[in-house]
Amino acid sequence: MSTPAVILLLLSIIVIWGGLIASAIFLLRKPELSDWPEGLPAEED
Repeated sequence: MSTPAVILLLLSIIVIWGGLIASAIFLLRKPELSDWPEGLPAEED
């Protein structure tokens, strides 16, 4: 493999795995929403 191909491969691996690790850390720190937005009122028939 040429040098530019290896650099691009490493860059893409870092982006993909970095995003996966960042999203996993985010989900571990704040697993669910504590405040839900107001919904529409229920229509009664």
